[in-house]
Amino acid sequence: MAGPPIRTVETTKVSLTLTDLGRPYQRLPDRFAYSRDACVRSSRDPEEDRVRDAAHDGVSALIPAQTVAARKVLRHSVRGQVLDALRSALVDGELVPGEIYSGPALGERFGVSATPVREAMQQLALEGAVECLPNRGFRVLSRTPRALAELAEVRALLEVPVVLGLARTVPAEAWAALRPAAAAAAEAAAAGDLAGYADADRAFHRELLSLGGNEQLVSVAQELHRRSQWPLPGAPRARRAELVRDAAEHTALLEALIAGDLPLVERLLRPHFGVG
Repeated sequence: MAGPPIRTVETTKVSLTLTDLGRPYQRLPDRFAYSRDACVRSSRDPEEDRVRDAAHDGVSALIPAQTVAARKVLRHSVRGQVLDALRSALVDGELVPGEIYSGPALGERFGVSATPVREAMQQLALEGAVECLPNRGFRVLSRTPRALAELAEVRALLEVPVVLGLARTVPAEAWAALRPAAAAAAEAAAAGDLAGYADADRAFHRELLSLGGNEQLVSVAQELHRRSQWPLPGAPRARRAELVRDAAEHTALLEALIAGDLPLVERLLRPHFGVG
């Protein structure tokens, strides 16, 4: 016997921001920005809310078999958006090292159930950004100057020889194709957009290393790069001038690669990673 018809839930894409998260166990502000496309919000209809919760929490009994695939895609989209927002909040310093944040409180802030938030936090735990505290939530882990220095050194050991090797074999037109990535980083830096610059910075390095065709190397380098972008506890927010200077190093390096100036490429590379 067929179940009752499932009504379509209105969907939007949430622009997930984490302002005012300093008190994770109090009710958080209801305000958050929306833009169009695919993240569920409540329409204040109980039946639709039940469908929404089923999509987030995996209660397949409420979902007809033919919609299971769509539910999985939607759930992955929500989790991915929450994960992106949490990663940006780590870079921005909105998630404070040492503080504990609960899945339900963050879920309320995002307008989603706690499940995609917990899944995103579990991914951050695997990345070393947070630790899980049973029955309490997630604590943001603290960094040390030594840990960041070690990450910079490992990144340099990995990326510098790869780029130097590519500089000898990759044609100028392939390097020139990376100019839009360098320009995107420069644009985010000029706007003082710290989280946006972090994304653009990683994207530039990803495209640079991808020219070597080693996907495993790119994956490892990206993970190290992401970890290196988490700020130290109590450290001042990176200033716009610092972002602009870092982005300018991308442009200078890229132009040296296009020109085939190997000595200049080598002089530019190691200081870019903060090592001598």
